[in-house]
Amino acid sequence: MLFFFNSNKMFFLFTLFFSTLISISSNSWLGCWIGLEINLLSFIPLISNPHNLLNSEASLKYFLTQSIASINFLFSIILSLFLMKNFFMNNFISILINSSLLMKMGSTPFHFWFPNIMEGLSWLNCFILMTWQKITPMILLSYYFNMNFLMFIMILNVLIGAIGGFNQTSLRKLMAFSSINNLGWMLSALMISENLWMIYFFLYSFLISIMCFLFYMLNIFYINQMFNFNMKFLIKLSIMINFLSLGGLPPFLGFFPKWLIINYLILNKLYIISFFFIFMSLIMLIFYIRIIYSSFMFFSFKFKWFKIYIKNNFFIMINFFSFISLLGMIFSTLFFM
Repeated sequence: MLFFFNSNKMFFLFTLFFSTLISISSNSWLGCWIGLEINLLSFIPLISNPHNLLNSEASLKYFLTQSIASINFLFSIILSLFLMKNFFMNNFISILINSSLLMKMGSTPFHFWFPNIMEGLSWLNCFILMTWQKITPMILLSYYFNMNFLMFIMILNVLIGAIGGFNQTSLRKLMAFSSINNLGWMLSALMISENLWMIYFFLYSFLISIMCFLFYMLNIFYINQMFNFNMKFLIKLSIMINFLSLGGLPPFLGFFPKWLIINYLILNKLYIISFFFIFMSLIMLIFYIRIIYSSFMFFSFKFKWFKIYIKNNFFIMINFFSFISLLGMIFSTLFFM
């Protein structure tokens, strides 16, 4: 818990939160750009560590990619001021603005920096990068988006996120490609309704927070570390529940927002897109199950685990949240009946 014992890290963390509020509450594109720049300059001190070469490399890569995206965003804003009256250029400008925002959130086809930077970060920074850092670009994207362009991008996100997770042994890269896959679902939710996007983003952040804090406390970064004989059965059960929920398998809580999106797509007769989304979610479940299989390969099944003696209070909290994730879909189904 480095953030809570370091005053400098806490200052930049609060600045990171306030920069998001600046961007989403601004009434001009220039104010949005200023908020994005403050966000960039706040996140780099959080991820940089002079004693760790991977952290320094990740912070440099993050700075370069975000700077290029910010320059493109500013160029698009200036271009729109001159050519806004031109109807034929309006479509081109919207694609430019969308591309710069997609690059900021790590969406395809600008996603190549995202898994590499995730590999050099701690789990707490990975959690911020996968959740909070996507809020500002996605809200700005809802202001001025090109429907046909984003339809293509969200399909590409779901495809690349599902295929990219194969042959990966690093859990951070797996979570990065999982985030890219879920980004496709979030883009579709954003085009349907902002309320639906908020539901999906909140539940996704809830599930990701459980996984990141669990891996942080267990100090696990690779799949082969899941072959741990001394790991408690209850912890392995928590990993299984949250991964299946993240994959969108019913009756877990993660299926609920995907169910709402699929329901809307089918009602609007978008059968091919809904089939493609479901098919890619099944592929995502393959490498989630591979991680679960690795963790359940070896464990000592003794009746002592029923006593649930856990010294760390955070493990008790995570197991409680996992129980909510397990029963959440049942409650939500009863709520909508």
